[in-house]
Amino acid sequence: MGGRVVLISTYELGRQPFGLASPAAWLRGAGATVSVQDLAVSAFDPGPVCAADLVAVFVPMHTATKLAGPVLAKVKELNPRAHVCVFGLYAALNAEHLRRLGADTVLGGEFETGLLGLYRQVVERGERPAHQTQPLVSTERQAFTTPDRTGLPPLEKYARLVLPSGETRVVGHTETSRGCRHLCRHCPVVPVYNGRFRVVPEDVVLADVRQQVNAGAQHITFGDPDFFNGPAHATRIVRRVHEEFPALSYDVTIKIEHLRRRGDLLPVLRRTGCVLVTSAVEAFDDAVLARLDKGHTRLDVENVARALDAEGLPFNPTFVPFTPWTTLDGYLGFLSELARLNLVDGVSPVQYTIRLLLPAGSRLLELPDVAEPAGAFDATALYHPWRHPDPRLDRLHGDLVALVTEAQRVGRTRREIFADVWRAACPAGGDPPPLPPRRSPPPHLTEPWYCCAEPTEEQFFRL
Repeated sequence: MGGRVVLISTYELGRQPFGLASPAAWLRGAGATVSVQDLAVSAFDPGPVCAADLVAVFVPMHTATKLAGPVLAKVKELNPRAHVCVFGLYAALNAEHLRRLGADTVLGGEFETGLLGLYRQVVERGERPAHQTQPLVSTERQAFTTPDRTGLPPLEKYARLVLPSGETRVVGHTETSRGCRHLCRHCPVVPVYNGRFRVVPEDVVLADVRQQVNAGAQHITFGDPDFFNGPAHATRIVRRVHEEFPALSYDVTIKIEHLRRRGDLLPVLRRTGCVLVTSAVEAFDDAVLARLDKGHTRLDVENVARALDAEGLPFNPTFVPFTPWTTLDGYLGFLSELARLNLVDGVSPVQYTIRLLLPAGSRLLELPDVAEPAGAFDATALYHPWRHPDPRLDRLHGDLVALVTEAQRVGRTRREIFADVWRAACPAGGDPPPLPPRRSPPPHLTEPWYCCAEPTEEQFFRL
């Protein structure tokens, strides 16, 4: 009988975590007895942790990393003899903090190989290394295997897709690639992958989609940081998926730059079942986009929005409207562009409030006008706090967070919330610009959290 391993996820945007299913397959293939826990949708189970030889906590994003703190404390309390690992995109960025919380090993990048090596070292061979021996970050190619989702909560417990008709669909989640070939300054992928990406083989992706469809999935979210990392690879996969499952829909995230350059592939997405294209637009101000090193301009965004609309592909743009360079006029200009491009019905109101996050290792700290207002790294909040040079912008941000939260609670429409936000941001309190004819909202996922959101007390107290 193999050693006992517990894999824990704290939060992954309302998705059944690929980051547990993939290493579970590797470890079970090596003979380990693996227990998986997703604390986003189920309570912490102390039993398997008390008996484990190795406990590994998955931290793919900022919120997940904050939620990992009390999990690590509980694990150390219940089983001080277990070797504790933290792995995922945000693990390497916060390695010292996680070690202070009790992590013995921290793994970033392509983590499956490291987890398997760690299992063989500390469980099979019984070694207790005084220092980490596995690479902190690995971007080496590895031989992926089909994820093993045994023991994870059913897909019905996760976010649903809501169609304009009101129909909801059960959502699965997989990845065709990891990392990203680009170097956007604000992106947490960059300090780990540094312009590299790794593809998951087609047959592995197809097998994972197949098992999720058999488990009830009616829609798949492809969780790649950029689905067009390898456009030929991605389009081969969706063609094969659509051939096997013609009723299955999917959504993707793709850079504006790639949507602009590979407009020839938009018909492929539409024909194969894509119902939503997300893209991190971030801003309409070309000066801000240049500082973020996004690789696109305001005009590119406009052209892509029109191309997607012409192809019948719903557009889900995301933004970071509050940055150290935002001005009051600039914020109103951001709202005006949303109205002009007829995007108001497709933009989640939380996007009006997103504030630039400066995690550990952010390339933005290379810029003097970011480094100067940024404070020292806050090991509790896990970011560098910053204040806007114009205090009115910080006050506006706080006001809009409260406004949008309350407006959504009472059920105001997106157009009503847009008008509320405009009046709050306009010094003269004027009326918002006229909006084009109303359009049906695009499909959307029911998960209310975003990667910049703070975890709630309810999440912390699941333990």
